[in-house]
Amino acid sequence: MRILVIEDEPKLGQAVKEGLNAAQHAATLVQTGEEGFYLVQTESFDLVILDVMLPGRSGLEILQTMRRHGLKTPVLMLTARDAIEDRVAGLDTGADDYLVKPFAFPELLARVRALSRRAMPETSPTLRISDLELDVEGRAVTRGGQPLDLTAREFELLEYLVRRQGHVVSREMLTRDVWKEAGRHTPLDNVIDVHVARLRRKVDDQFTQKLVHTVRGVGFVVREEQD
Repeated sequence: MRILVIEDEPKLGQAVKEGLNAAQHAATLVQTGEEGFYLVQTESFDLVILDVMLPGRSGLEILQTMRRHGLKTPVLMLTARDAIEDRVAGLDTGADDYLVKPFAFPELLARVRALSRRAMPETSPTLRISDLELDVEGRAVTRGGQPLDLTAREFELLEYLVRRQGHVVSREMLTRDVWKEAGRHTPLDNVIDVHVARLRRKVDDQFTQKLVHTVRGVGFVVREEQD
């Protein structure tokens, strides 16, 4: 799982990040509400571990914004407060689970696993955006009812982008998750750019509504808007 940890206590945040990475997750750690607020809007994560009390923006503010924008990413909230009212406020705002500090790391991992299982049924064999449809099981793509002839890599790339529609995907993410080359020393930026260009031609060239967009200096995004 790709997990964002938003925690302002340096030692705790680093310990959680290292523990998650050791458990074969990919954890990103930030220490302010502003940094966390930016990342949840611009990148795609499978889970957010969110401290309630943060400098800049509070955890509740970040959570409210996520849910207001329709982001369904599971959120596990951390707090030093043990009052019932605080837990109720977090859950009512849209948190999926709550963990009170101090906590044992094995319990955190168990809750991460539980949230992962809970999110799995939402995966659909058919993905849609505008008039584009992906049959994940049959590995077939149509747009406006017309079949698109994609290579295996182009299909994987498009599926990855559509599953994260509305969120910017960086070249680093594509290198790690689509090309499976996380430890590579030579960047794959040129290879990725070529594949995205080919995919864009097949998906967008015959249609007025463009779906595959480049965000300069950041990466790519699939969304319904004009260039």
